[in-house]
This record gives sequence, structure tokens and C-alpha cells, in this order.
Amino acid sequence: MSEDVASSPPSAAPETDGGLGLPAAVSLVMGTVIGTGIFTLPAALAQFGMAGLVGFLIATMGAVAVAMVFGALARLFPAPGGPYAYAREGFGDLAGFWNAFAYWCSAWPGNAGVAISWVFYVQALLGLNPANRLQSILIALVGLWLPVLVNLRGARSLGQFQLVTTVLKFLPLAFLATVGLFFAFRLGNWPAWNPVGGNTLFAVSSAITVATFAYIGIEAAAIGAGRVRNPQRNVPRATVYGTTATALLYILVTVAVFGIVPNEVLRESGAPFTDAFNAIFGGTWSGKLVALFAVISGLGALNGWTMVCGEVPYAAARDKLFPKAFARTNRHGMPVFSIVTSAVLASLTVVLALGLRGGLDAFTEIVMFAGVTVGIPYFFSVLVQLYYLYTKGRRLNPATFPREVMVAVAALVFTFWMIAGSGQFAVYLSMLIFLIGFVMMTFLHIQTGRFGNGQKEADEG
Repeated sequence: MSEDVASSPPSAAPETDGGLGLPAAVSLVMGTVIGTGIFTLPAALAQFGMAGLVGFLIATMGAVAVAMVFGALARLFPAPGGPYAYAREGFGDLAGFWNAFAYWCSAWPGNAGVAISWVFYVQALLGLNPANRLQSILIALVGLWLPVLVNLRGARSLGQFQLVTTVLKFLPLAFLATVGLFFAFRLGNWPAWNPVGGNTLFAVSSAITVATFAYIGIEAAAIGAGRVRNPQRNVPRATVYGTTATALLYILVTVAVFGIVPNEVLRESGAPFTDAFNAIFGGTWSGKLVALFAVISGLGALNGWTMVCGEVPYAAARDKLFPKAFARTNRHGMPVFSIVTSAVLASLTVVLALGLRGGLDAFTEIVMFAGVTVGIPYFFSVLVQLYYLYTKGRRLNPATFPREVMVAVAALVFTFWMIAGSGQFAVYLSMLIFLIGFVMMTFLHIQTGRFGNGQKEADEG
């Protein structure tokens, strides 16, 4: 890796109150990825029919490739910060800052997006009026701040909460992925190849873009490496195991819903799981049950994203690439300022989004923006892996070199698509945000005397 970074290694993992074991780390990955999105994903893909399922499979392969890259990098650099740490180790402080800032600018808006989506299911469960914007804002704020309290109690509390919510959210998913498949093939309500017509390539491409966002969060264990016991061993395993299990579950569940619910109904549905369960059991009572599990699932995702929101700026602050306040921790070793600040920004986003726009429109815009800002750290991480493979990996592991290069290239294409597929406005807005971030970096460099390769300009004067 770069020589100027070699003298300043990534921050060591901080001491925590026990840390996360492998099961909790796997549940962190799965719990962060599987939020409320899976409960609406089949409806979003339904307009593309079976072509959409093909796009979903392609996106799944790309996500697994990225997870394998993260797993390989976590073995090399088991430091907290994940993509940020990898970019800084490979390409220096400038790339490290850009990736930390970009990821942070995806984490707290993404957390706000999950909270907005979570509100819909809380309202469905309690029979509340979704048109009441003040009510929606208050529910979303509860969803954002409850995980903050859990996180601030330490890694053990975080892991226990994540494990419980992951197990509970699996119940309806596991049912549809097994028993639901039987009903899918029995009812046989399979959609046409491309029911809305148009270009097939466009349909597959659009489905890839939609499905890509369902996998954001696969890096959760790598981000929280400082909270995981034996990170060099457990983080790679948790990342690959968690992503693979999530991908398998996503595919089976989507196939089941496609076969159970008629396509014309699915395309108009905001709650495809409710439709699927009602078709299996009859009546409408199962809708409440699905809403309950969606609420639990959303809390697990919010808990995981709250941790992620705090870890990246915390790791960057320890390396003096973020304001030093972000490095402050409480007695449990958790980055209290970083977590709380991210939650405040997410709360402001929720208030503005739900106050000015409808919930679904606000959610869509937030997700598209997050696709660009998280795509940048993913992209740089893959570049670091390729750099390593062609400088050291080919010599150290000649037998596995071709396979690892193929995986990295697949991941590179996938991450590029994440950014390009998010749309012109999201890319434009992200660039403006990045420029603001570089202004912050300049003032940090003034304070620390860091410039260029890290030399002190004051010393040269």
C-alpha cells in the first residue's frame, strides 16, 4: 500500500464491553441490510415481470462480489471504519477523507429513509392515518432515537438487540421462503416476461438499479470492526455469510410473492407481503401480523444503521481527518458525539422530508441520493483490492489470483452501476455535497498543519 500511509496505520480497535461475537456480527449485517425494504421490494420489481427477477439476480451477484471484496479487505485491514479505512490505507488521507465523508453522507440520510419507510408499517399496525404528517414525524423520531439509546449502552447491548430483532424478522421471511414457495407454484400467478412492455434491456437494467439499494449495508461488520471480537477472522466471515444468507432469502421470498400475488395486483400494492399472506390464509388478519414483523425488522435496521452512522466519522476523527469531537466516547466505548450528531441530522432530514413532501416521494429521493454517496466508498474499496491483488496478491496467492480478480472486476462494475443508476439529480446533488466536505477538510488541514503527504507546513517556514 502507499508508503505515506504505512507510517500512519489505521486506528486500532478500541476496547469495548465484550464486543460482538460471530453470530451477533452476522445478525448485524443481515439486520442492517434487511430493513423494511424487503417488504416492498417485490412490488417495486413487479412492473418489470420476470425480466425484473433476472435483474434482481444480477444485482444479487454483484452484491455478493462486493461482500467478498469487503471480506478480503477485512482480513488485510481489520480496523474500524470499513471502506474509509481501506481507502485511506490504499490511497492516502485525501481518499480516506472523501470516502469517510461520502459514506457518512449516505448513512444518516439512509437512516432517515429507513425511518420514513418504518413509519408506514407502524401506522398500518396501529390503524393510524398516514395523512397526518405531524404524527408521521413523531413516529419516525421515535424510530431514530430508540436505537440511539441502545447503541450508547455499548456493543453488547447493540448486539443483543440486533440478534433478537434479526431472529424475529426472519419468521415471516422464512415462512414465505419455504411454505410460500409451495403456494407460489400451486397458484402459479407468474408475471409475463415484461408486462408493461418496452425494451427488455431497459427493464432488466432498471430492475438492477432498484434491487441494488436493497443490499446497502453489507459492509456493516467491516464498519464496526472495532466492536467485533477477533475482527480479522469474524468480520470477513460475518460479511460473506450475512450477505449470502440475505441474498438467498431475498430471492426465495421474491419468487414466492411473484407466484402468489397476481402481477396486476402486485404492481399496485404498497404491501405485497400482506397480499401474499392474505392469499395463503384468507381474510385480512394476517396483514396486521406482517405489519408487526415489518416494524420489528425496521427497528433492527435502524439499530444497525445507527451504529454505522457513528463508526465511520469516529474512525476518521481518530486519524485526525474529521473534527476531534467525533472521537469522543462514553464509558461503554461508544462514539457518543458521532452517534448523536448523526441522529440529529437524520431527524432534521425526516422533519423536512415529511413536512414538505409525501412519505413515499421523500423516501425515493433519499434512497437515490444515498445510492451515490455509498457507491463512492464501495468503488474505492474495490480499487484498493485490485491494487493489492496486482502488487502483492498475485505473488502471495498465485492459485487464487484469477478468481479474486474476477470477483473484484464484477464488484467494480456493480459499484459503478450503483452510482450511474441513481440518476442525474442524485449525482449532481452528491457532487455539491462533496465540495462542501472538501471545504471542511481544508479547515481541518489548517488546524492540524497537514498538507500534501502530511508534512507540517509551519515546520518548513
